[in-house]
Amino acid sequence: MDFAPSIYEHAARVIGRSPWEVSRDPDLLAKAHIEAFRLYNHRPVVVGIDIYNLEAEAYGAIVDRPSGTGVPAISPHPYSKAKELIALEPFDPQKDGRVPMAIEAARRVASECPGADVRIPVSGPFSLATNLTGFESLLCEIQTDPEMVAAALGHLVAGQVEFCKEIVRNGLDIAFFESAAVPPLLSPEQFRDMELAPLKAIIEKAAEVVGHPVPCVMGGDTAPILDYILQTGTGYVCCPVGTDQKLFMDKMRARPDVAVRINMDPTPMTAENFRAVQKEVDRVLELAKNSTNICIGTGCLPFEVEPQMVLRTRQYVLSRDV
Repeated sequence: MDFAPSIYEHAARVIGRSPWEVSRDPDLLAKAHIEAFRLYNHRPVVVGIDIYNLEAEAYGAIVDRPSGTGVPAISPHPYSKAKELIALEPFDPQKDGRVPMAIEAARRVASECPGADVRIPVSGPFSLATNLTGFESLLCEIQTDPEMVAAALGHLVAGQVEFCKEIVRNGLDIAFFESAAVPPLLSPEQFRDMELAPLKAIIEKAAEVVGHPVPCVMGGDTAPILDYILQTGTGYVCCPVGTDQKLFMDKMRARPDVAVRINMDPTPMTAENFRAVQKEVDRVLELAKNSTNICIGTGCLPFEVEPQMVLRTRQYVLSRDV
């Protein structure tokens, strides 16, 4: 059983720098993910720190510097209405924002770590829209003008596809992230009616570009929308801690063609309680029984987690005869 922790801002911890510093420097970004891969040997290696901010910043959003070791966030949001998104021209992935820097850093990681599965994070349409307008504004419009929101999500597809093409042109792979669209932020019916079509379009077009199905990583309560997620054609999903994991895995047993990362709760690792870590690993391994194409992972691994605790967790997972 492979252990696949989700390493984003935690990569900064590995090299003893802050997430802000690493997120702004191509040398540090490459170094952080190279050293994290050498330490944890995880798959995939998603080269980023504040992974949902990349495209929004390329569209004009400002990412604030947090205090201490906080994760950078957007404030304020550059737009207030969904109809403003329809007027946006796709950003240029060769020059806008930090996108070229992220691609260059990922190229260095791939060069230095030839055994790594190196990917660039790409936002799904709803996550991108919420970063451009803010959650509250978009959620209000879902109630008052759902057709406009659906049109805005569809409009963002073209820019994301061009981003995917630039990633592949640089010899890299793609992973989609769309956690903003999960219940209770969207109901299953709203997900089906507004989000499914643009998300499916992006994932299908990305798969055409790279030549294989791409991951669609969504945290939160995803069991109620799992059937819709699978309709996108994704080849990789995560079973988050925040959902009914048993129900999720019961459904996935009918889809052995789709890889599943079952997430364990990283809280025991953060607390350095190894006995609790073992219990959590055992719980997840029980969920994995009678399933194939499975790995154990985490949600976003916090910056604060002690790397030695991650290594002990990995060793315990690999020691189990499952």
